[in-house]
Amino acid sequence: MSYLRFDKTLMINLEESLPREILRTNKSGAYHCTTIVDCNTRKYHGLLVIPVPNLDDENHVLLSSLDETVIQHGAEFNLGLHKYQGNHFSPNGHKYIREFDCEHIPATTYRVGGVILRKEKIFVHHENRILIRYTLVDAHSATTLRFRPFLAFRSVREYTHENSQASRDYQLVENGIKTCMYPGYPELFMQLNKKNEFHFQPDWYRGIEYPKEQERGYDFNEDLYVPGYFEVDIKKGESIVFSAGISETDTRKLKQVFETEVADRTPRDSFFHCLKNSAHQFHNKQGGEHYILAGYPWFKCRARDLFIALPGLTLAIDEQDEFEDVMKTAEKALRQYMNGETYTYKIYEMEHPDVLLWAIWTLQQYAKFTSRDRCRQMYGQLLEDLLEYIRGRKHDNLFLHDNGLLYTNGTEHPVTWMNSTANGRPVVPRTGYVVEINALWYNALRFVADMVREGGNEALANVLDEQAELTGKSFVEVFRNEYGYLFDYVDGYMMDWSVRPNMIFTVAFDYSPLDRVQKRQVLDIVTKELLTPKGLRTLSPKSGGYNPNYVGPQMQRDYAYHQGTAWPWLLGFYMEAYLRVYKLSGISFVERHLIGMDDEMGRHCISTLPELFDGNPPFVGRGAISFAMNVAEILRILSLLYKYEQIQKEEERK
Repeated sequence: MSYLRFDKTLMINLEESLPREILRTNKSGAYHCTTIVDCNTRKYHGLLVIPVPNLDDENHVLLSSLDETVIQHGAEFNLGLHKYQGNHFSPNGHKYIREFDCEHIPATTYRVGGVILRKEKIFVHHENRILIRYTLVDAHSATTLRFRPFLAFRSVREYTHENSQASRDYQLVENGIKTCMYPGYPELFMQLNKKNEFHFQPDWYRGIEYPKEQERGYDFNEDLYVPGYFEVDIKKGESIVFSAGISETDTRKLKQVFETEVADRTPRDSFFHCLKNSAHQFHNKQGGEHYILAGYPWFKCRARDLFIALPGLTLAIDEQDEFEDVMKTAEKALRQYMNGETYTYKIYEMEHPDVLLWAIWTLQQYAKFTSRDRCRQMYGQLLEDLLEYIRGRKHDNLFLHDNGLLYTNGTEHPVTWMNSTANGRPVVPRTGYVVEINALWYNALRFVADMVREGGNEALANVLDEQAELTGKSFVEVFRNEYGYLFDYVDGYMMDWSVRPNMIFTVAFDYSPLDRVQKRQVLDIVTKELLTPKGLRTLSPKSGGYNPNYVGPQMQRDYAYHQGTAWPWLLGFYMEAYLRVYKLSGISFVERHLIGMDDEMGRHCISTLPELFDGNPPFVGRGAISFAMNVAEILRILSLLYKYEQIQKEEERK
């Protein structure tokens, strides 16, 4: 039985099938995304969505969708599906779906009378091209396929509407056409591997609606341009490949290219393989540089997300080379920032005060995966430079106080991962001594001290250890309260008593200023008040302002973003903390809890994890459909769990 297979009963029930989405990327910024019934429900959905650098820094939907029609004996059966005003769906092609299988590549099987047609989609790696293979599995008489492309040629942030500026021009190319609706866009080449007829029949399909945008309080309808349609005969057992890309392709090689790309894919036949495939989708190689996108469909490369996600997306799946390749770009960006040079890399929010500390944590994970010697050889100087930049008080919003703690101003702009704003101000104004920033700081001091000592620099190691002693003592005095948990932030006499998950980092990190009893107290309160099957809540239900449901228009969602919603990436650090405290006896607890993540592989966006979940049952997935830090941290904890299980087996053998 397939790990990701959906039968007819689910597929024809739009309440069940429309919320399930699929995502495929080319690892260079382009993607294909839609629902499992091929009905676009977001403005971000499309068959071919690509960056257009000469226009802006956004992705653009060129080919929105492709409607297929099966023709036999003059009867037409349209397999497409669009939503129009009044909750009206047309042409209702989903009723012909017999099965959808996503284990290897997205494959939909349709049955129309005696016709069984299989459709498979694949995105070519590092090329702006999607391929769709149609196989006529069974048919009792002559069959023709008609393909009607729906074009948008607009940013994912906008909509297109019927207008007289859109160009209707097209030119014939080998087995297809090329066209471009507006200046500045690349030409779109649509070709088949077999001779066909293109019928020029330009028209606008008006009032197509996107219910996901309506849910989020945005405009939600647009018009799409259809230049005409392709018709091609197909025989029983025959396969035809449709290609959409921004360059002309050799149509004779389309079948071979399709097969080659399929052979390069890891089947999504298990929880781990689903996450591994998802991990690959966040890679974005452009112009010789290698980035990690924070998520799909709307996120770019953000510095904090990059450093938190990188170990899980690469090292946890034994892809050390990929880690080092991303770090080449990241190190150049870090040095540009620290040197005050003009910033030329597409890594955003580098100026946030915790970013340099997360970079050190990332390199610490590399040292654990490879060796300290290898880490020192590759990144030893970078580690020293990062720490010296902070110790030298060179950061604009990171101030090293005499008590050894780092102070940051977060009243005007968000300075941590809890970054939602309303009316231009942080919803959670974390300012002053922020708990995870100082936990990262203590961990960084101890880690780099050990690294440089092992490298022979005893003098610097002693300086860093002395600094860490002061920082650790102050940390316990400032953050720990009489109830045994940690304040989220402290600013003078202002102490945030809210129970939030950021204290868990202090227990999870390799170096902590807390003793074993203190760690357990923190872990216990996080377990009792913040733990859910889908992640850690951002705020305890017992704390004021608890708002667990991420629904409604933008403002309403902003206020809920970090006020009770559950985030899976925090679960990675929680599980690490749990294993650190309970050691081998904690293995079964971690294994049981990961089942809640396994369940998500067939929901929301298939084989990946969404940005966040509601903090209360039934813990519905919300936000971005695929989020790098979530996928990364679950992969990292799976890797860590495997190591603990190996130790347990060794213990049992003794």
